[in-house]
Amino acid sequence: MKKNKKKKMFTKVERFLYKSSLVIIVFLVIGTIFGQTMLSKVNYEVEKLKNNLDEQKETNQSLVMVINEMISLENIQTIAESMGLAYNNDNIKTITE
Repeated sequence: MKKNKKKKMFTKVERFLYKSSLVIIVFLVIGTIFGQTMLSKVNYEVEKLKNNLDEQKETNQSLVMVINEMISLENIQTIAESMGLAYNNDNIKTITE
């Protein structure tokens, strides 16, 4: 008597489940890689903006220092004298209530 060797075959439902799970796994891997790439790009842009912000703060500080130098009383008097203006206390009037 011959024994029939039966090949174990997957049913259609099992094949569908295996294929769909494989497709889902591939999409998850691709999605994870894409997400990490986008996150890296955004982090790079954030760091670039932080550097620009730091540079702008330094520029603003230097400009504030220049403004403070220009509005000093000595500088104002020097410029006024070079333009022919004079500081006269007799012309200053104080108003009190």
